[in-house]
This record gives sequence, C-alpha cells and structure tokens, in this order.
Amino acid sequence: MTQNRTHTCGELRLTDAGKQVKLSGWMENIRVVSASLAFIVLRDFYGTTQIVAETEDLVNTFKSIIKESTISVEGAVRERDSKNPKLPTGEIEIVPERVEVLGRCQHNELPFQVSRSREADEAQRLKYRYLDLRNPAVKDNIVLRCNVVSALRQAMTEHGFLEITTPILTASSPEGARDYLVPARNHPGKFYALPQAPQQFKQLLMTSGFDRYFQIAPCFRDEDARADRSPGEFYQLDMEMAFASQEDVFAVIEDVLPPIFAKYGKYSTASKAPFVRIPYLEALEKYGTDKPDLRIDLTVQDATEVLGSCGFGPFEGLTVKAVAVSQFEGTRKQIDKLCADAEVQSGSKSYWFRYDENQEIVGGIAKFVQPIKDQVVEALGLTPGCFVGLTAGTKGAAQKAAGVLLKMLGAFCPNHFRKEQYAFCWIVDFPMYEIGEESGELEFCHNPFSMPSGGLETVEKAINHEIDPLSITADQYDLVCNGVELSSGAVRNHDPEIMVKAFWMVGLEEEDVKSKFPAMYNAFTYGAPPHAGIAPGVDRMVMLLAGEDSIREIIPFPMNKNAADMMMGAPSEVTEKQLNELHIALVREDA
Repeated sequence: MTQNRTHTCGELRLTDAGKQVKLSGWMENIRVVSASLAFIVLRDFYGTTQIVAETEDLVNTFKSIIKESTISVEGAVRERDSKNPKLPTGEIEIVPERVEVLGRCQHNELPFQVSRSREADEAQRLKYRYLDLRNPAVKDNIVLRCNVVSALRQAMTEHGFLEITTPILTASSPEGARDYLVPARNHPGKFYALPQAPQQFKQLLMTSGFDRYFQIAPCFRDEDARADRSPGEFYQLDMEMAFASQEDVFAVIEDVLPPIFAKYGKYSTASKAPFVRIPYLEALEKYGTDKPDLRIDLTVQDATEVLGSCGFGPFEGLTVKAVAVSQFEGTRKQIDKLCADAEVQSGSKSYWFRYDENQEIVGGIAKFVQPIKDQVVEALGLTPGCFVGLTAGTKGAAQKAAGVLLKMLGAFCPNHFRKEQYAFCWIVDFPMYEIGEESGELEFCHNPFSMPSGGLETVEKAINHEIDPLSITADQYDLVCNGVELSSGAVRNHDPEIMVKAFWMVGLEEEDVKSKFPAMYNAFTYGAPPHAGIAPGVDRMVMLLAGEDSIREIIPFPMNKNAADMMMGAPSEVTEKQLNELHIALVREDA
C-alpha cells in the first residue's frame, strides 16, 4: 500500500492468516501478561489490530514505547485463540518480527485517555484537539461531516446548481450581527469585513445571469456561542435560484435533504415531501415557538377565557396558556422538577393541576380550578388521567414559557414523543417588521432583503398609514427539523423602488440604501430577475445527524464559548510593527 504499511489496522480478516504484513499506527495500549507475553493494541484511522509479543525482547521493546507513539510493526497474521466479535479484526492478531518507532510520544502522562476523551474537561479537549480527534468516536463525527458535505454537493450538482465561491474579504453591511473587521493596509483607516453570509454576492450572481448557484459557504459573525451555534465561523449550504418562487426553493430542499438524513442520520426515517407548512403566528400560538419539534404530539391551548378569572393571582389580567398531556404518569417530585427546569429556561413560572381517573381536579392549583371543573374540562378537552401545565404573562411571555414546558413534557412522556425520526417543517409568513426590544423603533424582523408580501402596493399602504406596518408579512421562510432551525430563506426584493421604500420604513433614506448596498442597488437598476434562496446550516445539520447536543462535537477544530481557539492561542497579540503597518494604535484600558 505505502512504504510504511501493506494493510490498515481495520483491514485484516481471518482469510489473511499466514500473510506477512506491515502495519503502522498509534500504540493505543499494552497489557503485559508476563515477561515473555504482552498484548498491544495498534490503532490507525481505519481501526485497531491486536499485536502479540511472545518473546522477552519484544515485550521489553513495546514496554519501552510510550503510549500514543506511532510505530510500524512487521509480522505474520494468525488466527486468535480468544476472538473478539465486537471488532472487525477480532478474529486475527499479528505476531511481530520487527518493530520500529516512527514518531515517539515524549509525554508519559497524557492530558486524557484518548479512548475516553469525551469524558474529559472541554477546555482540555479543545487545547489538545489533535489528541481528542484520535478517539474513533470523535473522529467518526468528522467523517460523517465529510460524507454529508460530499452528498450535498452531489445532490445540488444533479439539480443543476453551479458551485461558485464568493469573496471572503468584503465590505461591512448591516445584516443583523457584528462583523469581524480586517484592517486594509493599503487603505489607512478603512476595513474589510468577513462576510456574515454571501447574501449580496449570491443575489448579484442572479442579476449577472447565472441561473442556479450554491456553495458550502463559510460565514463569520462576532456573536456569542450557543449549543447549536459556533462562535466566530460556521458553514452553510448556500443556494439561490433565478426566476424562482418560494415553491421552487421548497421543491429543491424537499428533494435534497430527506435522502441524506435517512442515509446518514442516527434515525433512518425523515419527512417526505411536502413538508408541513406552519404560518409564523400559528406556530407561536400552537407550539409556543417558531421552531416546533413535530415529533411531539402535544400543542399549546389558550386558557385565558376559562382560567384568567379563576381567582388565582398570577393569572389575573394576563394571558394564560395550557399544555394538556393525556396518560401522564409523573410523580409530584418529577412534576416539580419539570416546572423548575422550565422556569430556568423560560424565565417564567409554570403551574399545574391533574384531572385524575376519578374525574377530580387535584394537585397544584386545584383549589382554584375545582369550582369551574366542568368548564375547564370542556374547554381543554380533558380526559381522565390528564396533566395540565399552565403559564401566564404577556402574550409573548406566556407563549414562550408554554413552548418550553411543551418540549419538556414531550421529552418526559414517550407516548407523546416519536423520537427516532427527522421531522421537517416550514415556518412561513414571517412579519416583515417588528418593534426592536432595545430601540423601541420599527426594525426588520428577519432578512431586510426579503420581498414584502404584496410588493410595492403593500409597502405604499403602510407609508400612507392605510395599514399597520406590523401587519405586513414577508415572502420568507424557515426550515425547522426536530425543533432546530436549520435555515432561513426568502424570495428576494429585486426591485430598487420597493427596496428603497422598505428601508425607508425603518428610517433609512434612499441615499443610505445606495451607500450601504451600492453594488446590489445599482445591479438591480439594470434589470434583475425575480429570485429566491435559502442556506441550511451544515454544522447544525451534521449535529442533528450525529445525534449530538453540542455543535462543537462535529467541527474539526472548534472554538470555545468565548470564541477563543485554545489550541492555536487565538486571538493573540501582534507586534507593534504589524500594528504600524496597518495604521492601528491600541488604546489600553488602563491608559
């Protein structure tokens, strides 16, 4: 095969018995039985093979080698007396004749045991990621990622999309998150920005006459980490289609993703086309979130009318939401924990009662519900054995808390949670605008480059105060899978007049639009086709396929939660000379 090996450590089988072979890999472990007998585990990318040293000299040779050194072993393949059915190579072993150290490990104490690295402290794993990746369980996630990216590329190419790379150094633009800025040495005082997404470039490709574009695009956003989001950089399957509508985008995604999820996922079942479509406001009302997990068959009900005036103080004058769970078998201790955990996640208290097998209201706030039992049972459709979780607050707060409670109750009740599948849905009809929590002013709710539903006529009605701007929906959509937002997309606003008026609504004049988005605005004045696109997150996709809870498990070299690379020591200080070349002076906090 190569100079250093004839076979890999995962390749040999019983049919190879009697062959002279040469294997190379990492010495994972050694078990010394006696002065003249030891068993060694040799590991490479492909698997492990057992080596048996049966002479005192060979035993001493292996004992002198520190674990995780790379070695080469030449010898004969023979059948094992004690076979290991759990290993592909478990029927054979190698009797070595020659051992050579190729790369010596110089550390008697490793930061962690490679085969159990996932149990180690995360900071240690990130600092010694090259050791962590030697663990087959960690490595397999990266292999999965490679296979998924390859399958995505093949599928997109088969659907007539061209893979086109777009610039990494570009101009800063207001796209919702903080930019990573790069000083321009030849342009003192000016900066490039790393792209938050190839949004403008892919739209410009459509105006340039390309019909279908995609790339596995790197994106950069200076934002805080979450379990399903990597700080700093991430990758997405970026795509755009000319002369296309929302239906065209849905058709491509519904054809591309399900086979990949079914083939590579932890679960072999994935939604088939057409995916369920849920309007944004309906999702909030029915599931308490715009990222519903459709594997859970529970829904949120409005209980304001029946319980808002029941005499329970925390409900008075507020919106009340209910999640009714049939055949609930949780104990009081488990219920208290569910409510406490829901409060931690949502910031709002949860309340409860049960409609027991004797058709009585018991537990929690039962004394307030019992007097209106019949009305509550009818309004919520309760059957004997039901548990009812309740939240209250402003409409938005009650919805959010109910959504958190619903998800926890679903996970707790296997009879309401069809876990082993990938359940996709589209969230559609997003509001075009919202009132910003910090500014208190009208802002874009989602993507500012989306086409407002109804086009120019709708925007002009809002400008003329004929309709409430908050009532305008946009031709934009989210793809959700198992409660995780995989992607946002939209039919794009390709008309300069509509673009100017849409931005005017949030306080930007025409000259502001021209200066902030000069290329796109000017390109659209030369005749732009209607176009639409989407960009599913590759990292989140692989996280779901691997069944991982943290996105860092499927990234080869992830940063920590503070966007620091523990292995490379980034971000790092630079020399005064480098700063001078870039015309940058640092302002010290203690100055």
